[in-house]
Order: sequence, then structure tokens, then C-alpha cells
Amino acid sequence: MNYRESFQDLKAYCEKENYKGWDPYDGLNSWVIQNTFLGKFRIFRLAWIQLFKRSPINLRLLFGIKKDYNPKGLGLFLIGYCNLYQIENNKDYLNKINKLAQQIIALKTEGYSGACWGYNFDWQARAFFQPKYTPTVVATTFISEALLEAYNITKNKQYLDTVISASKFVLNDLNKSYDSDGDYTFSYSPLDNTQVYNAGLLGAKLLSRLYTYTKEESLLTHAKKVVSYVCKKQNSDGSWAYGTLPFHQWIDNFHTGYNLECISIYKQISKDSSYDENLKKGMDYYLKTFFTSDGISKYYNNQTYPIDIHAPSQLIVTLSKFGNFNKNKQLIDKVLSWTISNMQSNKGYFYYQKKKFMTSRIPYIRWAQAWMFYAFSFYLLEVNNDE
Repeated sequence: MNYRESFQDLKAYCEKENYKGWDPYDGLNSWVIQNTFLGKFRIFRLAWIQLFKRSPINLRLLFGIKKDYNPKGLGLFLIGYCNLYQIENNKDYLNKINKLAQQIIALKTEGYSGACWGYNFDWQARAFFQPKYTPTVVATTFISEALLEAYNITKNKQYLDTVISASKFVLNDLNKSYDSDGDYTFSYSPLDNTQVYNAGLLGAKLLSRLYTYTKEESLLTHAKKVVSYVCKKQNSDGSWAYGTLPFHQWIDNFHTGYNLECISIYKQISKDSSYDENLKKGMDYYLKTFFTSDGISKYYNNQTYPIDIHAPSQLIVTLSKFGNFNKNKQLIDKVLSWTISNMQSNKGYFYYQKKKFMTSRIPYIRWAQAWMFYAFSFYLLEVNNDE
């Protein structure tokens, strides 16, 4: 496995594209939706997104969908360059860190209690509709983490102040769903009341990470309520469903990885060991369920396909942040080797998904390239620290 060459090919592709690209869910940016009556119907919007997401043929040029910046994607690239800068104090990396951070700040959504970000496309999900740039806890958390990493390197106070502002969005603008004990989770966005477990935990991660800078105890108090809420929803075998709605009952690879990462970070920062058993059961389930002996990353707990590029990416990040990267390096290397061999184009970019009888080779910038860039940066950081 030549992972350094693989990463350099990916890096060259992303830099050549200037971090702009398409997304699996950007179908509603088409003129068919934006400029005709068809865009008014929920069922048509849902079907239109699925057509573009599932098709192995890229229909975007035909229907006027342009490559663009995705704020969350930029956040993942920013974290990646911050990790690379820790390995090598390269002036070019520093320039890219500041450039990406400023681009991200320029893309924030206005009109809320604090800094926040959404996606660069309208998004119709089964549970809700999100207009373009509607802020979400997911995008805001990843971007906030990126800005904290940029602050650690540059000491530019604008980056820290922006994250402090983002915490106000999480605490004041997201809806809360409470259980009988008074614990709660955050909604995905200000426009819905869903209880998606990884989304709530990402909000808790943001608050926990910010605590290390401000020492505001209330941040950890809120984070603990979310962690407690989600841990009570864990199944006896260590797994979690995606959320509480009847059509959110699947159990998948990378969202399980998100959950473990976020709870672990809360524990590391708060020194609260109340959820150690949840972490142990969850990690055991994650490692035993979602990765085959051949290095294939299964999507669901009960089926392999589609093999999604998010899953091997998140494995590297989860184990790095959990602190058990070296313990599981043999598995990581096997998964990364399979992914490079089976899901990387000779142009450097990574494929979105492999299905049983076909592969989607569309070079999605956020879902595939940004995630693999992000994951590679953690892999390289871990290997460098171990040398």
C-alpha cells in the first residue's frame, strides 16, 4: 500500500479543482427545480435528489448544476491542512489554512444567534426540507472544529471568536427534545425537531471542545445532557439506530463512528467516566460488525453494499480520536489498502460508492474527496507521531 502516493494524487486533484465540486445531494440546484413548477412538489424534489444521487452517470452538466464550494467540505480540508502543518511547518500549508478559514467565514449564514453554516443546495429529506444554506448542527460543528485547529496554529482570534459565536447558534437556535430525566438532544437544524443521534452528539462535541478554550462549565453541562440522552438510546449490543423516527431505524457504519468519536471527546475533555461502558460496547460492536477480513467497509450492520467512501474515512478518524489507532493499525491498513485499490481513480479522486453490480465514479468534492483528504491527514499524523 503506497498511501503517501495515493494521498499526494488526491491532494493534487483537490488543489487543481480549488476545492469546488459536486455533491450527491445537489440535484435541486438544477434549473428544472429552480425555474419550473416541478420544484414546488415535495415528492418530486425527493425523487429528483435520489435520481442524481443514485445514478452512476453524472447528469449535472446536462441540467445546469455547477461545481461550487461546500462549507462543510471546506472545513474538512481545513482540518486536513492543519494536521499536515503539524507534521511539517510548511508555509504553503499555512497560507492554505488562512485562505480556507477566511473562505469559510465568508460563507456563514446570517440571521441566527451566532455563526453557523449549511450546504450550498436545497435539500429535501424524508423528515424535512432545508433551503440552501440553512444552518445545521453537523456543518457548524465540523467547521467550528476546523476553525479551532486553525486558531491553534495561527492564533488569529477571529477564528476562536467565530467558534464562540457558533456555540450560541447551537444552544439558542436548535430545537431540543427532552427525555423524562431532563436530558436532551439537539435538532438537525432550526427548522426541524428530529432526534438524530449523531447530530446531537456533534453539537455536544462542539461545546466540549470550546470548553478547553473558555472554561465555561455550562458548556460541559449541556454536552453531558446530550451524551446522556444518546447513551440511553444505545441498543444492548452496543449499536445505535440513526434516530428515533420509524424510517430512521437503520444501523450504519460511519454514523456509529461519529457517535463513538463524539462521546470519547466529551469524556477526554470532561474527565467524566460515566459512559465508559457505552464506549466499550459501542467500539466492540463497531469493529466487529462493519469491517470484513478483506478490508471492505460495510455500510449497514446487516449488508455490505453499497460500499460508501465515508465509512473507511471515518474509521481512521474515529480510531485516531478515540486513542486506539495503533492498537487497530492492522485493520486500518487493510481497510485503507482495499479502499485505495478499489475506490481511487487514476486521476487521484475517490469514488462515491461501489454497489454490487456498478460503481458511482462521480468525483463528489465534499462526500468523497474532502473526507478522504481529512482521513489521510489523521493517518499521516498518527504515523508521523509513531516514527
